[in-house]
Order: sequence, then C-alpha cells, then structure tokens
Amino acid sequence: MSTPGFLAFRSDLASRAAALSFTSNFLLMILKIVVGIISGSVAVLSDGIDSAEDSVASVFAFISIQLASAPADEEHPYGHGKAESVAAAGQAVLIAGAAGFIVYQGVQHLVDRDVEIDTTPGVIALVVTAVVNVGVVLYVSRAARQTGSVALQADARHLRTNIVQAAGVLLALVLVATTGHTLFDPIMALLLAGYLLWTASQVFMTGLAEIMDMRLPEDEQNIVIACIDEGRDRGVRGYHHLRTRKAGRQRYIDFHLLVDPEETVDKAHTVCDAIEHAIQEKLPGAVVVMHLEPDDGRYRGPETEA
Repeated sequence: MSTPGFLAFRSDLASRAAALSFTSNFLLMILKIVVGIISGSVAVLSDGIDSAEDSVASVFAFISIQLASAPADEEHPYGHGKAESVAAAGQAVLIAGAAGFIVYQGVQHLVDRDVEIDTTPGVIALVVTAVVNVGVVLYVSRAARQTGSVALQADARHLRTNIVQAAGVLLALVLVATTGHTLFDPIMALLLAGYLLWTASQVFMTGLAEIMDMRLPEDEQNIVIACIDEGRDRGVRGYHHLRTRKAGRQRYIDFHLLVDPEETVDKAHTVCDAIEHAIQEKLPGAVVVMHLEPDDGRYRGPETEA
C-alpha cells in the first residue's frame, strides 16, 4: 500500500502546482483583457478571455485535487480519485466554450473592416505571456509526472496551448503592423478557436477514459506482468483475470495468482507480498489485490481481462 508520507507529498506538490497555474492565469488574464480592449485587437482580447477560462479551469483542478486526496470512507471505499477525471471533462467544456466566443468575435471583426488596432501594447503583453507560460508549464508538467494527477496533466496540456496562442497572436500583430491589413487579427483568432476545439476534445477524452474505467496503458500493464513473472522461481505458476484501472492519481490492479498447490499458505503469502511491493515500487501508489489460487492445470497461459 502507499505510505502516508508519499501520498502527502503528492497532494502537496499537486496543490502547489495548481495554485501557481491559477495565479499566473489570473494575472495574465487581466493584462490581456485590458490590452485587448485598449488596442482594439480581437486576437489579444480573445486570448484574454481564454485566460479567464484558464483561471476557472485551474480552480477546477485545485478543488478536484483536494477532493481526490481525501481518504476512502464508508460511502467511497475506493477513494475520491475520479473527482480529477470529472474536472478534466469540465475543463474540456470550458475550453470549447472559450473557442465559441472567439469564433463569434472573429466573425464580427471580419465583417467590420473599419477596426483600428494599436499593435505595440499587444506585442508587449504577448511576449510577457509567453515567457511566464513557459516557466509555469515546465513546473506543472513536472508535478503532473511526479504525482500522476489527471487534472494537472489536463492543465499542463491547456497551458501549452497558451504558448502556441501567444506566438500566433504575436505573429498576427506583426503582420498587421507591417502590412496595415487588420484582417490578420480576426483570422488568427479563428485559427486559435479551431486549435482550442481540438484541445478540448483531447482533454475530454482523457477524462472520459478514466470515468469509463479504461485499463492502464500497455507499458504499465507490462510492468505488472513482469513483476508477476519475477515470482516464478518462488512457486508462482501463472496468473489470470488481470484487471487494471485508474482513478485520478490512483491505480487499481487485481488478478488471480496461481501458485504451487503443495506450497504452504505462509510461503505463498510471502510471495504475494513480494509481488505487491515490486509493482508498487515501479508504479507508486498502486493498490494491488491478489486472489490466491492453487495451480490445478486449468490455466495454461496468461489470460487477461482489462
């Protein structure tokens, strides 16, 4: 089982990463909305609206991490890990909503050809945005890898879109400044909206996969199988009914372990403990449940059900 110290470390790191993401998004949101209004750029304003949505998404991530970190109780014996999966799906809806607003603003500016844009404030704001977001995404991505948090993974993926957005809007403003044609501004806004819709679909599918109890990735399942195979020199004859799933940061693994029917219960239990510890060492935080069975010859090879 996971040690309380390790779980506390994951929770604290995930919480700090979510708080940093929210703070940066909130400050950048104010900067870009103000600059977008002052400069007349729909692309900058849309980027600011997206940052507002980022701030709300970061709140979702922070709250879901706190909920997911709550220990199992009588009503939730498997814990609260799926709160992060629900938050990831909620973030996808917010991203799609922001994309819809950008489409509306972009089309309006395409129709209105008399819009004037002051590019200098926008360029400065976007350079600041890009630099800040690069630093934040590096920190949040590392925290997501160390904690296995689905909500942070979704947040990091979303933050990466902000870097792409800042570069795209910056390019549009440079083109407006050099050519004098303001059409580059709404065109870029519409391109960003398409990119956000694609991102929303990816984030939604990540959350949906865990809500639907999809099995662990192939490489992680292979780790489990390799740990089981390590016990073959200690009486393990094989396994069957391997099932895996993930809820937020928590992995759940259960299977039937076949052992030598002549083995004592005490020694078979020792083998089970060794396999469990081997899995948890390579997949930190995994909850492993084994059903011990004597090898009666019914199963001649691994049979997996995931």
